[in-house]
Amino acid sequence: MRFSILDRAQTIRGESDADPLRRVIAHAQQVEELGFERILVAEHHGVPGIPGSAPTVLAAAVAANTSSIRVGTGGIMLPAHQPLVAAEQIGVLEALFPGRIDAGIGNSVGFTKPVRDALRQGDPAELKQQFPTELRELLAYLRGEADITARPGNAGATPVWLLAGFKSILTAAELGINVIVGGPSLFDRSEPKHPYLERYRAQHPSGQVIVSANIAVAESEGKARDLLMPQIVAEVLSRSTGAFEAMDPDAASMRLTERQQQRVDGGLAMSIYGTPDSVRVQLKELEAFTGASEFLVTGAMTDLDAQKRSESFLAEMME
Repeated sequence: MRFSILDRAQTIRGESDADPLRRVIAHAQQVEELGFERILVAEHHGVPGIPGSAPTVLAAAVAANTSSIRVGTGGIMLPAHQPLVAAEQIGVLEALFPGRIDAGIGNSVGFTKPVRDALRQGDPAELKQQFPTELRELLAYLRGEADITARPGNAGATPVWLLAGFKSILTAAELGINVIVGGPSLFDRSEPKHPYLERYRAQHPSGQVIVSANIAVAESEGKARDLLMPQIVAEVLSRSTGAFEAMDPDAASMRLTERQQQRVDGGLAMSIYGTPDSVRVQLKELEAFTGASEFLVTGAMTDLDAQKRSESFLAEMME
């Protein structure tokens, strides 16, 4: 098993916007020391609890302050960028840090309508329909196959990863790119193997697959569960309020409505947490179901010492 990190640069109650950005760099240095494969940074716009709005800028800072870990975007949200501009930003990263960059690409739109308006985004459904065309254009620039040459030239040097839900896995196979897969399909075991990843491999045998999930390891299942609660509760509350606020360290004891609690339980059901032995078993089951041997660890935590211990436990599982 191999492990990577997605750090969304989420704020903890009482922090400034600058604090989590600096913490991403320190986090990268820690997991580099532990032998993690890569660290990816996210893109969110106008979200109060997530100041990570410029993933290529943050990735450059992370790469400049580390030496061996791969650094990438998780991801660049193409509906917010012109494909040429995204290709140029990826090209700059690759030119500065050759052989260490991963370009994760997604199709998420702004969190709220005012944000979508500020990004000059139209109807979300139309944007998602346009995404495969824009992704092809981005790939053409990166591969040097477009009518104009993006500078710095990339010549296909940077691995491209599609942040895929379910059916978009097949888009990645069609375009010949790697996939990072998360979401409910990883935990639906109604079939012995993940059906869309099986089709992906049949169509693109050389493609690489990473699966992403909230993962927490602690001395007990209860402690591991509590590590995940601040982010899960913040996400659940955002669906009620429309604002993804800073994570609350006391989220595990927060009073929630019945509907909110159901959503929290749903988030936990799609997470992997427990003691080292329990988590190892859960990861082996996920590995067997998906065929993926690399796990992208999501799930921001407010207890930073416990997060470091959790990642140390995972490092001991590396094979």
